[in-house]
Amino acid sequence: MAETASKKTAQDRPRLLLMDGHSLAYRAFFALPAENFTTSSGQTTNAIYGFASMLANTLRDEVPTHFAVAFDVSRKTWRSQDFPEYKANRSSTPDEFKGQVELIGELLDTMNAVRFAVDGYEADDIIATLATQAEAAGFEVLIVTGDRDSFQLVSDHVTVLYPTKGVSELTRFTPEKVQEKYGLSPSQYPDFAALRGDPSDNLPGIPGVGEKTATKWINQFGSFAELVARADEVKGKVGQALRDHLESVKLNRHLTELVRDVELPRTVAELERAPYDRTALKGFLEVLEIRNPSLRDRLLAVDPGAAEEEAPAPAAGVELDGTVLGRGELAPWLERHGGQPLGLATVDSWALGVGNVSEIALAAADGAAAWFEPSELDEADERAFAAWIADPQRPKVLHNAKAAMRVFPEHGWTVAGVTMDTALAAYLVKPGRRSFALDALSVEYLGRELAPASAADGQLAFGADDTAAADALMAEARAVLDLGDAFAGRLEEVGAARLLHEVELPTSELLARMERHGIAADRPHLEAMEQQFAGAVQQAVKEAHASVGHEFNLGSPKQLQEVLFGELNLPKTKKTKTGYTTDADALAWLAAQTEHELPVIMLRHREQAKLRVTVEGLIKTVAGDGRIHTTFNQTVAATGRLSSTDPNLQNIPVRTDEGRAIRRGFVVGEGFDALMTADYSQIELRVMAHLSEDEGLIEAFASGEDLHTTVASQVFGVDKTAVDAEMRRKIKAMSYGLAYGLSAFGLSQQLNIEAAEARALMDTYFERFGGVRDYLRRVVDEARATGYTETMLGRRRYLPDLNSDNRQRREMAERMALNAPIQGTAADIVKVAMLNVDRALRDADLSSRMLLQVHDEIVLELAPGERERVEEIVRREMSKAVELRAPLDVSVGVGPDWESAAH
Repeated sequence: MAETASKKTAQDRPRLLLMDGHSLAYRAFFALPAENFTTSSGQTTNAIYGFASMLANTLRDEVPTHFAVAFDVSRKTWRSQDFPEYKANRSSTPDEFKGQVELIGELLDTMNAVRFAVDGYEADDIIATLATQAEAAGFEVLIVTGDRDSFQLVSDHVTVLYPTKGVSELTRFTPEKVQEKYGLSPSQYPDFAALRGDPSDNLPGIPGVGEKTATKWINQFGSFAELVARADEVKGKVGQALRDHLESVKLNRHLTELVRDVELPRTVAELERAPYDRTALKGFLEVLEIRNPSLRDRLLAVDPGAAEEEAPAPAAGVELDGTVLGRGELAPWLERHGGQPLGLATVDSWALGVGNVSEIALAAADGAAAWFEPSELDEADERAFAAWIADPQRPKVLHNAKAAMRVFPEHGWTVAGVTMDTALAAYLVKPGRRSFALDALSVEYLGRELAPASAADGQLAFGADDTAAADALMAEARAVLDLGDAFAGRLEEVGAARLLHEVELPTSELLARMERHGIAADRPHLEAMEQQFAGAVQQAVKEAHASVGHEFNLGSPKQLQEVLFGELNLPKTKKTKTGYTTDADALAWLAAQTEHELPVIMLRHREQAKLRVTVEGLIKTVAGDGRIHTTFNQTVAATGRLSSTDPNLQNIPVRTDEGRAIRRGFVVGEGFDALMTADYSQIELRVMAHLSEDEGLIEAFASGEDLHTTVASQVFGVDKTAVDAEMRRKIKAMSYGLAYGLSAFGLSQQLNIEAAEARALMDTYFERFGGVRDYLRRVVDEARATGYTETMLGRRRYLPDLNSDNRQRREMAERMALNAPIQGTAADIVKVAMLNVDRALRDADLSSRMLLQVHDEIVLELAPGERERVEEIVRREMSKAVELRAPLDVSVGVGPDWESAAH
């Protein structure tokens, strides 16, 4: 951060911190890679993050009593009026930077920080005015800016903190430091800047005159004015150059002088720091998906109101009649309070995927709350809790109910009567957010901060004997209950209440059972696959070394760049900050452009290494029962699709030989006959045909012939028998691409054709299938008007960036608008199908069971003698999940392992 300084404390002099908002935001933008800081809606946040980090550190290190930030309004200032070419050489603002300054302003508002922007003046002029006024009023002034013109303000009581490494390191410019750096006093700095010129501001210098000559002249003549008056005394070519450019340097001197009397709406005394709106600050960070706890904590730690606030009560203003229950006390408590809706929270390792419930808290709306340890329950308590948790007539509100549904049965508790899952509700209300943590939702929707009931490792945060841990957990249970009430109304407002109760909550219960079942693994087969991939990786390393004649680290981008573009002199790829890119697309391009074998070897090396990691991950997750128990996630994909973790089964390739070999490691378990797989044929395209009502596309499905061949014959105007493999490939990519919001450029990249050819292909497609074209236009227009898209079942995707003035964000939102209704409806159909199949299996009293749902595919384990009945149920229930104009088509396969059961 800043260089160490002997600071005067606030007791000596009040301390004013002034910051140049635009200057620092721009530095932060270029200091942090934009690609690492992007929200799900496409908003880049690197400048916001960097600015916030530097702000937190500076407030911490400098401890100002007063604070303000100045911003530019536009490039039209008094300087551009006096010199139209002022800053005219600057490039246009990057699209990724646009919008971030406004958001930084919103951040400052949550911190109750004063910000200034005055038409006709730059931020430096505002800072100069405030610094001059503050110094006269007895303040110590600190200025954080990346503009060196501010050095003219430095004095015994005004210090400039100048960024020298991004925004992470600040150099302290005092009068002594300015003298050391430039050989001049701060008051002479504008003279020096005028003579030197400033390319960044488009201020011309004097040919042949550099910084050393400028410094020598000012020291020799004492000032710029004196130098101008005695310009004839300067000898040689530089003297003539000075005289030739006298008017331009005089203009430079006029422009570099900062204005110190800008009329401002607030005085220095009114800049005293005020307590934050902590709820708004946390909400701001959450909305922008900035979830680094270190940054959040650093910002909150420098809140002037933090020291004044007492530690919040566990429920932050909600009175709780909390009781730590001992043996024999839970049954009577439930007798008194169990008839009303209760919020339930638990602190234990089941949230981390381990079946151990160590503590439970319950809370009621009347203020009653209880905490108990399941291991301490007596028989009467056990019976009472088991009866309550299994009673569908006793309402329960949980956060991430699936976790309880998965683990509680291991303790003999069946979970029923869950009327609200606050994580799922938050997801349906605002599906674009990436975190649904209870503490964040409590702050955002209840204005209530929760003390942590457990640490990251699942242990008590307050110590085993500290009752504060029990209080914190009871406060969480009450927050869950209150969030349930808050979300009930919001779900009705957005039309998602039915979706929660009829689809998402039942799906949670089904997924919990699927997670408990797991799927049997052939561990020896997987271990053999891991060794095979490890051998392939080593072979690729040897071949790569042999291809260039020496060893190098294939995993080092720097060394690979040196080999590809230095030693081998292969064509340059896209330039990045760390050199020419060597990603997969670049290597594929090099392989196509050159005859050298190294790019091909590198691609094979990376693919085999990725497969090895995938198989290693699978082996590590084989449990003691010989089965893999993945965790399904309902709140990750904004479209409603399910995903899986620990392990991620969607990582397994579907269409490669290696992927198929890995799938053979998932086998039927003991006591069962076979695995069955079932999925929909071309479900996204059928949904697109239904939503667009395009008669041609619907007819193509109805014909019963190969869809892509039929469509290709219409697009290319040839008989179906004349459609070749390349035509079919292009149409297949086109059709699926439209369902995913693919642009003409994206299609050209995918098909490796010119953008113009891709555009022509799309135009021809739309000529034949005008209903699809009209639907895609209509869905974006409607979403732009309403702010959201909607699936057939009412699942919304909010897209505020459809009206953004940032082209990049707007276009990304448009692609999401095209994608969400189709992908979301397909996801909804799969969930409805899963629920229908599961319900029918149980109604028929069959022992066959559902195990997995991956890539729209359902995997079941067949009990002996049940194959025909199960297949009939699967085909019937999946085909009637919803009614489409292009009817659903179900494919089914059976085999001893996942791959053999493919269809």
